[in-house]
Amino acid sequence: MAKKSSVEKNNRRRKMAKQFANRRAKLKAVIQDKKAPIEERFAATLKLATMPRNSSSTRIRNRCEITGRPRAFYRKHKMSRIALRELGNKGLIPGLVKSSW
Repeated sequence: MAKKSSVEKNNRRRKMAKQFANRRAKLKAVIQDKKAPIEERFAATLKLATMPRNSSSTRIRNRCEITGRPRAFYRKHKMSRIALRELGNKGLIPGLVKSSW
């Protein structure tokens, strides 16, 4: 089980990224526009730099919804390999069969 503070920190990052998504997208569009004046693009760059770091979607870490484990994450099931194996062995995940040969 992951530390509760790490899981909560990641949840705050998700919330903040969602909250600032439109503002960040608008500023990035101004920065990428090569036809805009350089002063306007530079001002947009400075404004983007003053925004909270955790509002960036790249700072979000995919974590297992059951254990909070940050590594070995399967996006399709939103859980780690360990939790997936445990639930698969119990037959709680439809269509997942433990291989044997």
